[in-house]
Amino acid sequence: MNRVAFFISDGTGITAEALGHSLLAQFESINFEQITLPYIDSIEKAHQVVERINKIEQDTGSKPIVFDTIVDQSIRDIIGRAQSFKVDIFATFLSPLEQELEVHSSYTVGKSHAGGSNKSYMARIDAVNYALDNDDGARTRYYDGADVILVGVSRSGKTPTCLYMAMQFGIKAANYPLTEEDLGTMSLPESLQPHKHKIFGLTIDPERLAAIRHERRANSRYSSLNQCYYEVEEVEMLYRQEQIPFLSTTDLSVEEISTRIMMDTGLERRLG
Repeated sequence: MNRVAFFISDGTGITAEALGHSLLAQFESINFEQITLPYIDSIEKAHQVVERINKIEQDTGSKPIVFDTIVDQSIRDIIGRAQSFKVDIFATFLSPLEQELEVHSSYTVGKSHAGGSNKSYMARIDAVNYALDNDDGARTRYYDGADVILVGVSRSGKTPTCLYMAMQFGIKAANYPLTEEDLGTMSLPESLQPHKHKIFGLTIDPERLAAIRHERRANSRYSSLNQCYYEVEEVEMLYRQEQIPFLSTTDLSVEEISTRIMMDTGLERRLG
């Protein structure tokens, strides 16, 4: 079964996407075409959206699912006239909260992604810069400043996880690729040894790793299944020998990987 889902916002659309994706993921038997429409902040844009939704309903015979975080009431009213099944996120959740807290919400565009305090903003910027500067073992002399150091074989998910942890949690995460030469010694590289207490390992299914590497360097020893099996087996053996906590990234999103690392290491979010 196929359905179309819209995430509509007068801001970035991140809030609508986040909740919408979580809900739609519970329906694995349905293939959703997902469309994000950010910055729908005028009457004219709202009418264009309604036309687009109605055309899809006419063409497919099924109502599109609409997740919206529109603040302006006049724009919300127009979107509400579309031939769709509408999940009004603000109305669904804010109204009951207003009743419980006995106060009206500020109902401001972009409020959920406001910069917050200057301290939180700077923590996020510093963490992102740190992750970029300390990617792929580039500057190991700065590992004293790391909150966590992710290690693993090439293409196991280290870099995107470091950047996500920086953006979402303000965590200074460095990463170091364990090469075939490192694995041959069956010991941590010298530059990592003083920071062993900060190290967290990533691993991945060898066949999945081979598929990822094939996209980068097809038909090479680097992407061969034998090489991938060798590296994964060796790195997991090293983790166990050195008592380094580790996690398989095979079936996890970067959000799940990052959250699991935060839980397993006891790291706390640096952003207010």
